[in-house]
Amino acid sequence: MTNSKGCQADFLEDGVSGNDVELRIWGARGSLPCPGPSTVRYGGNTSCVEVRMGGRLVILDGGSGIRGLSAKMRHEAPIEADVLLSHYHLDHIMGLPFFSAAFKRENTLRFRGARLDTNITLRQILAKMMSPPLFPVPIEVYQATTSFEEFDPGDSFELPGGIRVETRGLNHPGGACGYRLSFGGIVIAYVTDTEHVPGEDSESALALMQGADAVIYDATYTDEEFETYRGWGHSTWREANRLAELAGAETMILFHHDPTHDDAVMDRIAVEAAEDRAKTIVAREGLILTW
Repeated sequence: MTNSKGCQADFLEDGVSGNDVELRIWGARGSLPCPGPSTVRYGGNTSCVEVRMGGRLVILDGGSGIRGLSAKMRHEAPIEADVLLSHYHLDHIMGLPFFSAAFKRENTLRFRGARLDTNITLRQILAKMMSPPLFPVPIEVYQATTSFEEFDPGDSFELPGGIRVETRGLNHPGGACGYRLSFGGIVIAYVTDTEHVPGEDSESALALMQGADAVIYDATYTDEEFETYRGWGHSTWREANRLAELAGAETMILFHHDPTHDDAVMDRIAVEAAEDRAKTIVAREGLILTW
């Protein structure tokens, strides 16, 4: 698959490409993990995406999928990584107490998150989760060199290695933040968790998605389900496709799958979404895109 910038985007199941930009899905579910025989093809872990840009590691969200990424990272020490959190609902941070890279003294980790609808800091949020009676190991046991940095939705900043990050606030209970990562002419947009307003164009989503090579978008519900769950903070695959066309984006990756959607349901969604827009795919654990 060749994108508009003339780069080759390969869909791989495993392995390391050696390309300048690589994206890998480690968890694509929303709400809670749903492992089992009916979810083996798309996976049951919650949100976690690994992005490599010019050899630099960026991790999008720390759901239960980060445990699998941790296992891979054990062979890469010392590690330097930026962890960008969309928001602080449990499904997006529940893997961080099991993020083994944080317990290794030789590693450097920068956790970043937006100031949302809360009066406590990012570090306080994570420390609260990692405290009795919720969890027996406190955040102080992290041995890596760590920092916890906050920003306002809409801010932009640079990561080491020349990675440009733009942010926008999203429509979600308690707030959420989307990201646009740019490096070497390649753009990846991460737009979850967000609820669209029927008949309106989300300026925040479109700003993040504009001309992107890949968009990871919250497509929790079908159109029929959305009517039941308005106000829950999630969107649909049809809205994902519509916005991708408006934004002139290339590959649309449907993400944050409802835990009740088994492989059979996801197969149907994959077919319908691809028929509606040829450059749309469904996120599954192990999916790798490279440029």
